[in-house]
Amino acid sequence: MNRNIITLFSTRIIRLFCYGFLSVILALYLAQVGLPEQQIGLLFTLTLAGDAGISLWLTTSADRFGRKRTLIVGALLMLGAGIVFIITRNVVILMAAAIIGVISPSGNEIGPFLSVEQAALAHLLPNEKRTQVFAWYNLVGSFATATGALSGGWLAQLLQSNGMPALEAYRVVLMGYSIGGLVIGLFFLSLSRDVEVGAASQTESAPRVLGLHKSRSVVIRLGALFSIDAFAGGFVVQSLIAYWFHVKFGIDAGIIGSIFFGANVLAGISALLAVRIANKIGLINTMVFTHIPSNILLILVPLMPTLPLAIIVLLLRFSISQMDVPTRQSYTMAVVAPDERSAASGVTSIARSVGAAISPSLTGIFLASPALLSLPFFLSGGLKIVYDVLLYRSFSTMKPPEEN
Repeated sequence: MNRNIITLFSTRIIRLFCYGFLSVILALYLAQVGLPEQQIGLLFTLTLAGDAGISLWLTTSADRFGRKRTLIVGALLMLGAGIVFIITRNVVILMAAAIIGVISPSGNEIGPFLSVEQAALAHLLPNEKRTQVFAWYNLVGSFATATGALSGGWLAQLLQSNGMPALEAYRVVLMGYSIGGLVIGLFFLSLSRDVEVGAASQTESAPRVLGLHKSRSVVIRLGALFSIDAFAGGFVVQSLIAYWFHVKFGIDAGIIGSIFFGANVLAGISALLAVRIANKIGLINTMVFTHIPSNILLILVPLMPTLPLAIIVLLLRFSISQMDVPTRQSYTMAVVAPDERSAASGVTSIARSVGAAISPSLTGIFLASPALLSLPFFLSGGLKIVYDVLLYRSFSTMKPPEEN
C-alpha cells in the first residue's frame, strides 16, 4: 500500500481517538468551569461556526496552496485550541479558542482534515476502489472514536476515584487531546508530493468560486442538502447526548464512555457493510435507504422508559447510522473534477458545519428545561428523514463513473 495512504489512515486514527477522548467529558468540564447549559450550547455552536469559517478558507485553497501544508496548519490549530482550554476558565477566551481553533464537541470530524484527506485518497486510488477504501477509512475512525470515548470517560473517573478533583481530571484529558494535535502534525510532515494535484489535472483558465469551476452547481446543491442533515444532527452531538444520559438517568462518565465505545464500534462496522450494499443498489440508494430506519430509531431513544432500553435503541441506531458516510464521501469525490476535490469536500463539509453550528445552542436551551429534555431527539430524527427524501429526489439519476 502507498505509504501516503498509511500515513493518512494513521492520522485519522490518532485524530478521531482524540475527538472521542475529549467528547465524553467536554460538556462536563465546561460545567465544572462554571458555564450554565445555555452557555455550553452556545460555545458548541461557536465551535462549529468557527470551524466552518476556518475550514472553508483552508480547504477551498488547499489544492493550490498545498494539501500537506493545509493539514499541518489544521494540526497546529488543534494543538492550540487544546492548550487554551486547559489554561483558562475565562468564557470569552474559551469562545475565541473555540472559534479559531479545532475542538470537536461531537466526537466527529472537525477542521480541514477530512476534506483534504479525502481529496488526497481519491487522488491516489482508482474509481473502483474509492468507496471501499473510504469505508475502511471511516471504520478505523469509528473504532478510534470509540476507543477514545471509552478511554476518556474511564480515565476521568479513575482519576477522580483516586482523589483528583473533577476539574483537574478533565484537564488531564484535555492535555491528551493537545498532544494528539502535535503528533498528527509530525505525521503530516512525512507526506510526499504524490498527495498533491498534478499540473496536468489543473484547470487554470477556468474561473473559480470557492475553488470550484465546472462542478459548482452540483456541489452547491449537495452542500445545501448536507447542511439540512447536519443541522438535524447538531441537536444530538455526542457530548450533548452524554449530558442527556447523565441528566436523565444519573450515570457517570465511565458508563457514558462505555456506551459510546459500543456505539462507535457499531457505527464503524455499519460503514464497512455499506460497501456491499452500494455495489448492489448504488451510492445514493444506500445513503437514503439505510439512513431513514436509523433516524426512526433515534426518535425512539427518549421514548424508552429505562436506561437499558434507551442504550439498546441507541446502539441499534448506531449499527446502521454510518452507512451513508463513506457512500456520501465517495459520491462527492466521484462527481467533481480532480482539481476540485478538496474544494468540493471542503464546501460540502462547511455546509454541514454551518448547518450543525446552530442547533447545539438550541439543545442547550432544551436540556435546561425538564419538559423539553427529549425534544432534540425528535427534531433531529424528523429533519433527517426530510433530508433523505430530498436527496433521493435530487440525485437518484446522477450516477458516479463506476455505476455507469
